[in-house]
Amino acid sequence: MTKGYVEFFFSNAKFRRLWAASVISLLGEWFNTIALFFLILEYSGSEFLLGVLFSVRMALFALSQPINGLLADRMSRKKLMLWANIFQVFLALSFLFVDGEEDMWWLIAMSGLMMLLHGVYVTAERAALPNIVDEDDLITANAIDSASWSTALCVGAMLGGIVVSIWGTDLAFIIDSYTFLLSSLLLIPLTFEQKYDETVRGPIIKTAFSNIKIGWSRIYHDKKLLRIVFAKSSWNLAGAGLAGVFLVLAGGNLTGYGAAFGFGLFFFARGIGTGIGPLIARAVFKDRTKWPSLIGILVSISGFFYFLVGITLEIYLPLTVALIILAHSASGGNWVLSTVLTQMWVEDEVRGRVFSMDMLILGGTAAFSTTIAGYLVEYQNLSLRTGFISFSLIMVMCGLIFTYWRPDLQIVSEQ
Repeated sequence: MTKGYVEFFFSNAKFRRLWAASVISLLGEWFNTIALFFLILEYSGSEFLLGVLFSVRMALFALSQPINGLLADRMSRKKLMLWANIFQVFLALSFLFVDGEEDMWWLIAMSGLMMLLHGVYVTAERAALPNIVDEDDLITANAIDSASWSTALCVGAMLGGIVVSIWGTDLAFIIDSYTFLLSSLLLIPLTFEQKYDETVRGPIIKTAFSNIKIGWSRIYHDKKLLRIVFAKSSWNLAGAGLAGVFLVLAGGNLTGYGAAFGFGLFFFARGIGTGIGPLIARAVFKDRTKWPSLIGILVSISGFFYFLVGITLEIYLPLTVALIILAHSASGGNWVLSTVLTQMWVEDEVRGRVFSMDMLILGGTAAFSTTIAGYLVEYQNLSLRTGFISFSLIMVMCGLIFTYWRPDLQIVSEQ
């Protein structure tokens, strides 16, 4: 039987430790992100570079995923998370040397490297969660994780905006480095059992392709799983451009507010939404057999609310904030349902490689979306209102396509 949130949280000490490590590092990461937005717009004023920042981050996150998944299946997932954090302590401090437009490519490169390490952490963490949580409690654990990610986004983005506005970006980067250090210290005592696939032994580089192929084969031959690994990317194909470019620019253009505060406010709203969504999904969607169908519907609902953001933009700020919350509540539901299904359906020995394919597709679509959005704004003079409306309609269409694409039913009908 699925436990309640409080009962589960206080009955599983290992989950609490993993949760605390993740939340603390995420708080610092959002401090970092707001500071990076601010530096790019302050030194270059380029919307395209803003899109490039997101694109490089997501491209490196995506392209490293096949190796990340392999590492998560053949090495200690705890050690992968630990070392990813330790390296990011020093990378966060490297932004202290950025002091002009000529450093923008250094900023983007270092941010991309941090995202690559974040990809190592996330893949290992998602694969490790079923090692410390019973299957009946996976929906509860993932709902807490998503709500906590969102809380970290809310608090980190808002505080980051305030810190940058008052004390500057350097303090934000220093705080970020300390959060990675504290997260590492929390991970050190964590222990859990992990099954290893003995077929993945041998030199990593030499055996990489064949072992990655095993992960893709596991997905391809299970058609219901094949469909689910496209769940997050069906939102990201338009959502990354909306949240990563248009939402940032809209925050920076708020009349009467500083850019850093505007970034923080809209990302605060985004965080509230992605936190509420998983909690609602857990409470309302009890029948797991309906989850695959609900995922695409949630994408379209998110697109509908972003469409309303576009047509009401600059009319009434509280309304815009409320619509952003609703849009990301739907996307949060999409995320948690698809993640839990993958964790339930996939064996421990290959779970890392399956999640790496999930993250590869997600990161690739996000990089594409943000690049296109940044390019259209900077070089084609696309207005924010038109950008919100057009990308939101694409999101609605993506949700509908996902809903009606049922390769698992095609197999049944052929039999």
